[in-house]
Amino acid sequence: MMSNMTNTSFGPLKQINAGLLNVGYVEAGPSDGRAVLLLHGWPYDIHSYVDVAPLLAKAGYRVIVPYLRGYGTTRFLSSETFRNGQQSAVAVDIVALMDALKIEKAILGGYDWGARTADVIAALWPERCKALVSVSGYLIGSQQAGKVPLPPKAELQWWYQYYFATERGRAGYEKYRHDFAKLIWQIASPQWDFDDATFERSAASFDNPDHVSIVIHNYRWRLGLAEGEPQYDELEKQLAEGPTITVPAITLEGDANGAPHPDASAYARKFSGRYAHRVITGGVGHNLPQEAPQAFAQAIIDVDAF
Repeated sequence: MMSNMTNTSFGPLKQINAGLLNVGYVEAGPSDGRAVLLLHGWPYDIHSYVDVAPLLAKAGYRVIVPYLRGYGTTRFLSSETFRNGQQSAVAVDIVALMDALKIEKAILGGYDWGARTADVIAALWPERCKALVSVSGYLIGSQQAGKVPLPPKAELQWWYQYYFATERGRAGYEKYRHDFAKLIWQIASPQWDFDDATFERSAASFDNPDHVSIVIHNYRWRLGLAEGEPQYDELEKQLAEGPTITVPAITLEGDANGAPHPDASAYARKFSGRYAHRVITGGVGHNLPQEAPQAFAQAIIDVDAF
């Protein structure tokens, strides 16, 4: 299922004010098609969907792929806004984007940070989510859960989280973010033979002035080493309870995902609506939409029919 597609770019980038942000995004497909929002992860960007978007557009969907806060052309509207990377804040951003685009309900798809964001929206605002495709399944977390130690082999996979917990780590990511991201790509997708041009297209999005602050806060918040903002406390309280996702859902996993990820058996019961889990074979790693675009697009189409 590895990608042999060759799209290198989207149509023109668009910008729209939404919530706290001016969001950069691309759009594909008919404006009156059923809406699909595709959410990227770290350290990746919208180009994870460069081959997925045209497949869905051809199938008649209106596809929206935004840069998350801290990536690409997305900017904070105010210099005073705290550069917050906590899970609920990123989810609120996407709901605000849907409001700005006058999208009442959408199919949500994502991996990594994007899967967590899609999971959060599906759990807290199911009326906004028609259906869900989530790589690595149920990724909603809490600061309390983040404090629980893991067996040493599992902790080793999270080395960068502990690095980011230090000021040396923040300075190191600031200085070496390009090389850092490439290393994560290689570790997370050990069988993905991406070329330099593919990496550089995404790496450009890390030059965002808020990128380092958002990434560092995200990982420090998870460990309880950084505070969130009080306006998100109630949402985080709900998320800490591990809410069930009731909308139709397909979870995906690559057979060669080198990043930390839960076993599918650990989260299957978190999905109480119509549900399926698929393992995508062929050496597919963490960036599943870019490595296996046909499989990801098919999951969106299939979950829409659930």
